[in-house]
Amino acid sequence: MRLPLPRFRFSLRSKLALVSLALLALPWAGYRYVKEMERFLLEAQQSSLLGTSRAVATALHERPLLLGVRPDASALRQQAEEELQRLAAERGEQAAVEQLVEPEPPEESFDEVAAILRGLDRASARIWVVDRRYRVIALAGSLKPKQAPAEQPAWRGWMEAPLRWLMPPPPNDFDDTLDADLIYTAREIGAAFLGAERTAIRLSADGKVSIVSAAHPIWAGDQVIGAVVAEETTNAILVARNAALERLLLITLVVFALVSLALLGFASRLSSRIRHLRDDADSAIDAQGRITSPIAGSGAGDEVGDLSRSFSRVLTRLSEHHGYLESMAGRLSHELRTPIAVVRSSLENLRLADLPAGAGVYLDRANEGLTRLTTILTRMSEATRLEQSLSVAERERYDLAAVIAGCVEGYRQVYRPQAFDLSIAAQPLMLDGAPDLAAQMLDKLIANAVDFAQAGSAVRIELGLCDDGASARLAVSNIGPPLPEAMRDRLFQSMVSVRKERSGIEPHLGLGLYVARMIAEFHGGSISAQTLRDPDGVEVAIILPLAVPHA
Repeated sequence: MRLPLPRFRFSLRSKLALVSLALLALPWAGYRYVKEMERFLLEAQQSSLLGTSRAVATALHERPLLLGVRPDASALRQQAEEELQRLAAERGEQAAVEQLVEPEPPEESFDEVAAILRGLDRASARIWVVDRRYRVIALAGSLKPKQAPAEQPAWRGWMEAPLRWLMPPPPNDFDDTLDADLIYTAREIGAAFLGAERTAIRLSADGKVSIVSAAHPIWAGDQVIGAVVAEETTNAILVARNAALERLLLITLVVFALVSLALLGFASRLSSRIRHLRDDADSAIDAQGRITSPIAGSGAGDEVGDLSRSFSRVLTRLSEHHGYLESMAGRLSHELRTPIAVVRSSLENLRLADLPAGAGVYLDRANEGLTRLTTILTRMSEATRLEQSLSVAERERYDLAAVIAGCVEGYRQVYRPQAFDLSIAAQPLMLDGAPDLAAQMLDKLIANAVDFAQAGSAVRIELGLCDDGASARLAVSNIGPPLPEAMRDRLFQSMVSVRKERSGIEPHLGLGLYVARMIAEFHGGSISAQTLRDPDGVEVAIILPLAVPHA
């Protein structure tokens, strides 16, 4: 009996496909790594720009005239006096401080600051100097790249559109103008005029790109006289990030495709082996529970191979046990014949001896029991003899319709007053087999139907051609109790009976339908039983293939 299939089936391939989705954790981890790399690159860019602004500011420290700032006269006088006293001390003379004349500060000149910045000019960075009045007195470099973008690899040709949609490249046509509001409001410039170096990130005027800037104060003594600002876009970081993401995407797609194909192949192979094992298990046992072909154990060393070998061992043991049960009837009948003969001869000798009055009743009962036991042994050995005779039976072509018609005429004489209705095909139905076995098969079906037929009802026999035109259908039905559902699959097995226990000498061992099944299979056919409704009853039908016509 097969168990019902689950409502929702989830195949191994579907399960492994879901398991393969765990590979999506790899691109997620790669994406997180790229984001961390982007953060580190941004920090490195800020440090680099801060170092650049610090270097330029160092070149401008203590040079106020370059930024148009006149130094304090008293401070210059004190510095000059200290220098003269140092020189006089070295010569052993007294310093002539009174001859010192306070110089005039030089005229403002920014050509020199611009020259310093041009020496630090870079392709993708811009450096500018702001004085105390928030005026840009020198500027060098540009935020826009001066070189053409690198040539893209050939494999990007068919992926260019989706890659641009997923990871748009940073634009190069952004607005990089400097306005007064930016200079006055920039936090890094304000921090520089307070004497602290600082970095900041802002958007361009059109909001297309991000700009990283670093400002460093320019000192003259204890006074901040200006600030150096170095700035650069994050386009280089975005390009590196996009390149890393593209490689990650390509590697992820390739790995995901290869692993998915490998898992799909593995699941297909595994499911194929399991289906093959299932088909072998289904075909190993016929509808009557007999083991027809044991499973050949697999030589694989995995769990499926272990399961296959386990099935093979179980079916082998069941086949041996089933053969033992089938041969038990024949062995019992053979073993019991000698003691039965001894009992029979003893009873006959007792009947010839002088016995007390009333002993004859007990002898009659003993003879009845012995007769019943002999009948049981005969029925038990009938199936064994039939199996042996089927293996050596000679086949011939015969008309099944003629055999059935002749048998029914005999049943009307034997089973009086039981009525029989016969419906038989007009044309001959030629079979390849043994007509005497076909008659024996019908005997079993008729005996079974008569036993269960309702009093006064007729047993119906139908013989006709099947719809396929290549088989004959013989059906015997009776009106009576329905067939128990629990016995439907076991009805044609040996030693199975649905009759209630009755008194008498006619035993029922459940071998009639078993014999009918063996004869039907000998003819290449099949047998089945079903319950009839309105009126209730049972029909046993046999499908037999017709003989192939001679050429």
